[in-house]
Amino acid sequence: MKNSLGKNISRYRKLKNITQEELATQLNITFQAVSKWETNQTYPDITLLPHLASILEVSIDRLMGYTSHQEQKRTIYEDEYAQDGYYWGLAPSKLCYKILSMLPPAKPLKLLDIGCGEGKDAVFFARNGYQVTAFDIADAGIEKTKRLADNVGVYVNVFKADVLDFRLESNYDILYSNGVLHYLKPELRQEIFLNYQQHTSPQGLHVLSAFVTKPFIPPAPEQEPNAHSWRSGELFTLYSNWLIKECDEIIFDCNSSGLAHKHAMNIIAAEKP
Repeated sequence: MKNSLGKNISRYRKLKNITQEELATQLNITFQAVSKWETNQTYPDITLLPHLASILEVSIDRLMGYTSHQEQKRTIYEDEYAQDGYYWGLAPSKLCYKILSMLPPAKPLKLLDIGCGEGKDAVFFARNGYQVTAFDIADAGIEKTKRLADNVGVYVNVFKADVLDFRLESNYDILYSNGVLHYLKPELRQEIFLNYQQHTSPQGLHVLSAFVTKPFIPPAPEQEPNAHSWRSGELFTLYSNWLIKECDEIIFDCNSSGLAHKHAMNIIAAEKP
């Protein structure tokens, strides 16, 4: 986790619009010390961590790259995933078939499933020959992903991570995410998508969906506390320099909460030039 500490200090400092000099002044240290923290040349003294976390308005656990016990339930689906059966069923999303048709695994292809839930799509990709890595914030979802992969005899490299904090450090051929991007805070989206795009191989593919707000569609009954709305078309603007192979906006019926409601969703399939 030490390697992530410097990156997290830099990330949360910038989110607060604090310069290295301003942070150093508040901590009564030199700005060179802050610079060395952020490049992982040195690490803060343990006695500075409470004050540092307070200034950046994050927990020490989150600053260190851990998810604290109090922060574990960042999704309302943790309890749902802990129940018997699969909350979303076992049929793969229609978006999975877009990837199969646009970039089939004729050669080894590394695929990342961002926010894999209970793993039905990640396992589908693995069964079809992709080298799959997946992550989710829900412990129960991770365990179900492992169990499902074992049951069908495939391997998925699945781990726990928060979409807000996780950044790519190696390249992937395909990035996939369905119904998860609303957990991204608006002020983090440019940075996160730049990271995703920088760590995508040439001619790599992103297939993503994001819930969008429409004035004629009432808010979903789940009222997720950690959800942040997207504007219609906002997702597409993040790919202005890519080859957009498909972009669409759909409205569909949903009964996930036990109450019938509708969602509007933007979908994009884009290729890195």
